[in-house]
Amino acid sequence: MAAVRIQQKVQQREQHVQREPKKKKKRNIRWTFGEKIVFVSFLAFALYSSVTIISNQFTIYHVNKEVQQLQADIQEQQKQNRDLYAQVQELSTYERILAKAKELGLTLNENNVKVVQD
Repeated sequence: MAAVRIQQKVQQREQHVQREPKKKKKRNIRWTFGEKIVFVSFLAFALYSSVTIISNQFTIYHVNKEVQQLQADIQEQQKQNRDLYAQVQELSTYERILAKAKELGLTLNENNVKVVQD
């Protein structure tokens, strides 16, 4: 019985030794010169791409803003043109021209009138 107990104690010690957590070894990562070049090149490319994209978006924003301003100016000019066209139509009526001519001392001679068609 004593031998069995000794054997059990030895087995328990072996199990205890096996259960101890293994310490993780810290890996030292060593990068080669080529890997460093590739990594730095990638970072430079990513930075350049980011700056380029932001710059392009900024330019697009300003161009769109200018386009909207020009469209507003065009609409304002079209409104002024319509108003001036209406004013021309109003001022070029036959009655107004005849009244202005009489006011200036001109007379209407029916024999001297020639009709011009568009």
